[in-house]
Amino acid sequence: VADDYALPTYANDIMTLIARLGVDSVHWLGTSMGGLIGMFLSSLPGSPIARMVLNDVGPLIALDALQRIGEYLGKAPDFANLDEAEAYVRTVCAPFGKLSDAQWRFMTVVGTRAKADGGFEMNYDRAIAQPYQKAFLEAKEISLWPMYDAIRCPTMVLRGAESDILLHDTAVEMTLRGPKAKMLEIPDVGHAPMFLDEPQVRAVQDFLLAATG
Repeated sequence: VADDYALPTYANDIMTLIARLGVDSVHWLGTSMGGLIGMFLSSLPGSPIARMVLNDVGPLIALDALQRIGEYLGKAPDFANLDEAEAYVRTVCAPFGKLSDAQWRFMTVVGTRAKADGGFEMNYDRAIAQPYQKAFLEAKEISLWPMYDAIRCPTMVLRGAESDILLHDTAVEMTLRGPKAKMLEIPDVGHAPMFLDEPQVRAVQDFLLAATG
């Protein structure tokens, strides 16, 4: 059901998963919507999130960035082959930065699926665009500062230096209030860093594992 693609549903799913795993706490790495879910969960009393990394997302998201995503979300064409799919991925995902040919092919392979009648399509339910349009594009902007201010776990925010989703001023403010996040900007990347190179991976590993070192 398209209406199930919503933050409350995602949060309930995660809490159910954590309960099934039988663990008291988890570390959280969330990109974009995953970061919004993490902020919501970590703002709750008794949150199971011990440490959190927010990847190119924060409590304030401007309307023009949401509109840019809305222009292609759920509207991808079908592709005759992976080469056609890769050309599309390179276009809509250009903000990912200067990836190698091998990395672009990897992103294409994991981001598409074969169709039963031949060819390929993007590997997500196109119906996700319906609640996205309703929830995000009808608002002027997303502002979740009260939620962010309630977060108490150690937090790190990664920002693509060219991002239109997480603006620089917002990221800086995130270091000054709420959990007072540690901030790292990734040069030559927009929305969002993809953790396909060692420095990005190492930065997150070092932060999440700091308490156990």
